[in-house]
Amino acid sequence: MTSSIAANSDFPQLEVHAGATSLGLELPIVARFYQQMMLIRLVEERLLDLFSQGLLFGTTHTSIGQEANAVGVINALDRSRDIIWSNHRCHGHFIAYSGEVEGLIAEIMGRVTGVCGGRGGSQHLCFRNFHSNGIQGGITPVAVGTALARKEDGSVAVAFLGDGTMGEGAVYESLNLAAVFGAPVIFVIEDNEIAQTTPKALTVSGSIVARAEPFGIRTFAYDGSDPVAIFELAQEAVNYARAESRPCWLYLRTERIGPHSKGDDTRSAVRLEQARARDPIPPMQRRVTNAEEIDAFCRSVVDHAVESATAALLARG
Repeated sequence: MTSSIAANSDFPQLEVHAGATSLGLELPIVARFYQQMMLIRLVEERLLDLFSQGLLFGTTHTSIGQEANAVGVINALDRSRDIIWSNHRCHGHFIAYSGEVEGLIAEIMGRVTGVCGGRGGSQHLCFRNFHSNGIQGGITPVAVGTALARKEDGSVAVAFLGDGTMGEGAVYESLNLAAVFGAPVIFVIEDNEIAQTTPKALTVSGSIVARAEPFGIRTFAYDGSDPVAIFELAQEAVNYARAESRPCWLYLRTERIGPHSKGDDTRSAVRLEQARARDPIPPMQRRVTNAEEIDAFCRSVVDHAVESATAALLARG
């Protein structure tokens, strides 16, 4: 199946906008996905460094270790019409969707050249069909509403959730209404087994995988870190939601390697080592013949974006 995907000329291409050439647009799927994942990783590592220097506007939450989810799911969508609703951990989703590295970094640095003029910050991005919000579960009713509003033109909506959001009533109200009204919305659950510093076992009962079944909602599930496998599964989910005008539940077991925000990580050394063992970057790097070239390109994109943002004016008012 991988070879047929790579040969598909309609496969969505990521454009990198940071004053550099778009290396990788003609690369096969594995190299292309690796480039997107590495770009996300380097951007978020740089954001943590910028925060430590006091150069960010507000806080930031990274998705280090979860890059395969963003790349796999976003590339299964039609960027021209599908609507994405992300959360506080949104950078990976945004970069996979837009490639707007310079605009993202400038936004989080509070610069006028940011995608929201430097006023949205890390958690409140609004760019084309991409939206994010830091309120846990708050995006689910909106995702259902936009899916219903746009279903006649074949659009689907995607809502990214975490295991820590399973205690929010709005999630279950949204599942119910999506099923009753036939909303083509995909609820993507990135289960990293910890909410801020609280292990999932202390807050979530029962099975997250089976959460949507009582509502008659079809479930797709994957436990792994291969973005190509996630892409293939997400394609199934997207095709189902679009063709049937029905919601679905896409469960992804993942790992958050970094802290919740900056330095608030209370996990044991053993648990952190287990998380690092599932890092999706090294396996993809081994599958790419020109990884060094891609790495160098991604570093140049991030360096240029930081330089441009630093030189831009701060947002006022």
